[in-house]
Amino acid sequence: MIDTDGDRAEWNFPAEANAVRTARHAVRETLRAWELDKALGDLTVLLVSELVTNSLRYASGPIGVRLVRPHDGGADPAQSPALLVEVSDPLPDPPTERIPGPDDEGGRGLALVACSARRWGTRRGRAGKTVWFELALPGE
Repeated sequence: MIDTDGDRAEWNFPAEANAVRTARHAVRETLRAWELDKALGDLTVLLVSELVTNSLRYASGPIGVRLVRPHDGGADPAQSPALLVEVSDPLPDPPTERIPGPDDEGGRGLALVACSARRWGTRRGRAGKTVWFELALPGE
């Protein structure tokens, strides 16, 4: 299911093996259509891929991805525009950051989000949780 409404795009993916690939493609195409910077697009796709992979690994229900396009300015002129990205799943427990060993196959997704995003966090919803992050626009 795809819902795009000008300044936002939203998808729900089944918790199946191809969800990560499909999410990457949907996000990349949307950011291209919005004419956002390619480097920002590449980073967004990487981080969405990591978070959808986490959801797929631990949750058994649908995985939601939502993008909100940045606006020029806003209520707070000191706050530069940023791309908001959210990944939701039905598991209520927040993700746990961990320090992977050098030979560990996983465990780096949240660390990538934490060091790449301007801000990030989690919140509980009626049915699960959302991990969100903001990416500053290049030159902002």
